[in-house]
Amino acid sequence: MLVLVVDSSTPAVTAALVKVSAAGVETRAHRRTVDARAHGELLAPQVDAVLADAGARPADLAAIVAGLGPGPFTGLRVGLVTAATMGQVLGIPTYGVCSLDGIGHPAAAGEPVLAASDARRREIYWAVYDGAGQRIVGPEVSAPAVAAERARSLAVTLAVGDGAHRYAETLALPVGAEPRYPEAAVLAVLAAERIRAGAPGEPLTPLYLRRPDAVAATARKPVLP
Repeated sequence: MLVLVVDSSTPAVTAALVKVSAAGVETRAHRRTVDARAHGELLAPQVDAVLADAGARPADLAAIVAGLGPGPFTGLRVGLVTAATMGQVLGIPTYGVCSLDGIGHPAAAGEPVLAASDARRREIYWAVYDGAGQRIVGPEVSAPAVAAERARSLAVTLAVGDGAHRYAETLALPVGAEPRYPEAAVLAVLAAERIRAGAPGEPLTPLYLRRPDAVAATARKPVLP
């Protein structure tokens, strides 16, 4: 089965086409562009590109997997709206996976790992994974110092993700070079059991963790002196 994977929870705008079978998950095409200000402009062309790279059409897709975040409101919404719209138009199921899982799951190698992405406002989105790659804490949003204290209490030995690079000094942990952003193939692996089973599609509920910066006005502003 051909499956489209999209993630826009971080500055990395990602689209990939994978094949999910009983043998596993195979990446057929992958595009990623790091640009925190152009999610809306980049994602749709990258979806077209991975389909073209694999010689596939939208009608060939059996399912769509989307990173649910956490992530900043505007960027994250681009990926989820794209996935939900395509799923509805094509009549295929959509499945969501926590985007941090695409960072922390592959980094775990027998010991606890902290995965972190930049949440702006001098905060990070973070989660902790055990040695088998299972999420045991999070996702949460907080100051890096708060995450660092919790990581120490869980005997975390490594931090990964763009947020870990940005706040490495505060986290006071060795920082892995990769993965820096959610891995599309890993998101597909984490949804593969549902895909193979033909599970019903799921609402793609975003993990914002906090309110958006933009809020509706509560009162009219006077326009005359």
